[in-house]
Amino acid sequence: MGRTYFVEEAIGQYLSDLSTKLKPYVTGLLIGQCSPQRDYVIRAVRTPPKEEQKEDNISPSKLASVDEEWITTHASQVSRMLPGGLLVLGVFMIATPELSKDSQNALRRLIFSVEKSLTKRRLWKPAEEEVSDRAALQICSATKKVVCRTYDVRDPKSSAKPADWKYQSALSASWLALDCTVNVNIHIPLLSTAPNHDLEKNTKNGLNRWSKQIEDSVFLINGQVKDDDTELLEGQKKLRGNTQSSTQLSDVKVLTQLSQGSSHRSTATVQVCSGSINLKGAVKCRAYIHNNKPKVKEAIQALKRDIINTLSDRCEILFEDLIINEGPHKKNFEREYHVLPQRLFVPVAGSSVMLSDYKFRDEADGEIQERFVEMLDQSVQAEDIHIAEEINT
Repeated sequence: MGRTYFVEEAIGQYLSDLSTKLKPYVTGLLIGQCSPQRDYVIRAVRTPPKEEQKEDNISPSKLASVDEEWITTHASQVSRMLPGGLLVLGVFMIATPELSKDSQNALRRLIFSVEKSLTKRRLWKPAEEEVSDRAALQICSATKKVVCRTYDVRDPKSSAKPADWKYQSALSASWLALDCTVNVNIHIPLLSTAPNHDLEKNTKNGLNRWSKQIEDSVFLINGQVKDDDTELLEGQKKLRGNTQSSTQLSDVKVLTQLSQGSSHRSTATVQVCSGSINLKGAVKCRAYIHNNKPKVKEAIQALKRDIINTLSDRCEILFEDLIINEGPHKKNFEREYHVLPQRLFVPVAGSSVMLSDYKFRDEADGEIQERFVEMLDQSVQAEDIHIAEEINT
């Protein structure tokens, strides 16, 4: 029995429009949420054209020329713009009938390389029981025939399994949101033995240790500790007869353990340090969860991942920005103060889910709007950009 993908109705129109515009093939990403029973696809996003394709208005004619690196880079950029609970669920390809025979092999390669690139950046490990199937959607541009298959990304030898692709209207119009603000104060020592003060590597190691603290934290949902296997909405009134996009928002508090219990023996290590990195501020975190009887466990896992991702993504963005502006060889790290980018949220039409991005203090709204068009093929009005945090983060 294969998996079933419930798909936002507007995606059907989006894919159909792409198939008439772009020949002989077009690739893109599927964005959504996995759950034990069923999977949800709430966005499809075409791969942005490269500069030279934009200029000459050409697209490559052979599937052998599918640019894996370009597509995986796009997936990494898009995954930063997804709040907790959303992930890149798969890859689609719309191709002419002549190319359809080869497109399944191309899709398989893409699924594994996208997953490999996304896994490399994560500071959390997937749970044993987690869904590891990813979708390969193939559409014939002439007949419009849709074929959906899945591959198990944990098994490099896995073969394709058939899956159902079902359109549904207002799929994510009343998903549940969990919101929390986490006060961060992370101290990362820089060992004097570390070569060249590799700031990025040291920061990642420090974030790794901190992410384990987040994994072990206690989460209060609307002031209560709830059992993992209870339903998230237990005891709450359901919103009836409202198909407009409406969010049921849960406020979450995160309690991190100050010290380990007496059962853990602790040993102190003395290390010679030449400096330290301090990450301080309040970060705004958010996760979305489907409304088909979600479990507390699913919701908290989505929020934990958002907390970990939002901080590691910002550090990554800051280091990329420093390399662009100051070059990779800057070594004299005296006392410096850098402001990590702020988080912002942007609504998705017909959905209660908002997408996310990050903005430096000197970045104009126009740059963010351009990024949404390029990365997510979505035009955004300046007034729809909601900055979620104070500037002192």
